[in-house]
Amino acid sequence: MLTFTLGTFAIALNHLLLISALALATFVGWRVAKRGGENPESALFSLFLLGMLAARVGFVAVYWTHYRDDPWQMIDLRDGGFLAWPGVIVLLLAALYRGWRRPGLRRPLGFGVASGLAFWLLATFSLTIYEQGTRLPEITLRNAAGETVQLADYKGGPLVINLWATWCPPCRREMPVLEDAQQQRPDLTFLFVNQAESMQSVSTYLETQGLSLSNVLFDGGGRLGQAVGSMALPTTLFYSPEGRLLGSHLGELSEASLARALESFDTSNPATSATSSRKPPCPASATC
Repeated sequence: MLTFTLGTFAIALNHLLLISALALATFVGWRVAKRGGENPESALFSLFLLGMLAARVGFVAVYWTHYRDDPWQMIDLRDGGFLAWPGVIVLLLAALYRGWRRPGLRRPLGFGVASGLAFWLLATFSLTIYEQGTRLPEITLRNAAGETVQLADYKGGPLVINLWATWCPPCRREMPVLEDAQQQRPDLTFLFVNQAESMQSVSTYLETQGLSLSNVLFDGGGRLGQAVGSMALPTTLFYSPEGRLLGSHLGELSEASLARALESFDTSNPATSATSSRKPPCPASATC
């Protein structure tokens, strides 16, 4: 499961874990402060914001080549571009400084920060292990010619699967980024799985936007999203040649966040990723 869904509301599990860690830290700090000390609620929230800022700055610094041509993208947080370790380091250093300056805050703040970080690290590690234990779903889809294809037929090479719809603004914004990546990375197979829209409407959209995409597939019932546990769009999934999930990204992809996600292929099996990208036969009448 990649998202937590309640009615029409959906939130990525990694975001939910982060919010839960802050809530736990605040509760623990409050409980400790009741036995003596200052309530660390405002301090914990400011540390959280400082850590997020450091995580963003760290990400931009590492992937600066993807931002230098359009610096305004640095403040566009919708791409989910954050590096955890700079954020954690800055948060801990700032917490030590706060405790040194305000002795009454030391114990509640220390317990709060420790409990929040411990929960977040353990939960994130568990979620990663769970995700990487999942496999490519056995789902039947249709290609642009209206013919039935099996998702499993694309196994044998590294896969990038994008779940999208034309009515979804983040999907529309990230599509040129994915189109460029498809052209620049012939060693990868990109599948664009449209969710519950007609072939005609998708074809019209791609034509009017001047998008040239290979492997446009159609999931009329939205079964793939249900199978992978994501009710949010866009969702992008990264599978090894054996069909094992290497990672996922919920929300809009920028050049930088996509570049980071594609690193999972370089670390999983470089030899296979560099040499193979198997695709099923494509009928002459199909755009696949």
